[in-house]
Amino acid sequence: MASRMSAGLLMYRFRGGDLQIFLAHPGGPLYQNKDEGYWTIPKGEPPEGEALLDAAIREFEEETGIKPAGQYIDLGSIRQKGGKTVYGWAFEGDHDPSQPTRSNTFEMQWPPHSGRIQNFPEVDRAQFFSLDEGRKKIKDTQWALVERLIALLEKRKNLEKT
Repeated sequence: MASRMSAGLLMYRFRGGDLQIFLAHPGGPLYQNKDEGYWTIPKGEPPEGEALLDAAIREFEEETGIKPAGQYIDLGSIRQKGGKTVYGWAFEGDHDPSQPTRSNTFEMQWPPHSGRIQNFPEVDRAQFFSLDEGRKKIKDTQWALVERLIALLEKRKNLEKT
């Protein structure tokens, strides 16, 4: 069996000189009461033949309603606890919190064994977090992507000083 993979984008911004990261909360009834450790970068599985970065851009827009633009920073990949490999890129962007997240939907039987099929958003909310708060919210294994972004931004800042 081929291992599963996803591609996603980590949007970031600076406020008052502090780095903030944009994370998404999974939608649907299974996650409605789960918070810390469940947020994620907007991501999804690419269909066969789609370039990973193209998939990451498409998934970000589908899951947030935000059209990403800018220079993408390759963050490499991580392996989640369930075995899925996640490829990530970062870009600097912004989002007005007064604008609601618009996400594509998925269907599932709910309540379980009821025979009723319902639609739910893939992402029920998304927002920027400080690094301290984001560290608590994001899935543990995805934090490595944030650490790589921090290191790359520090390196860029040091190069600009020289």
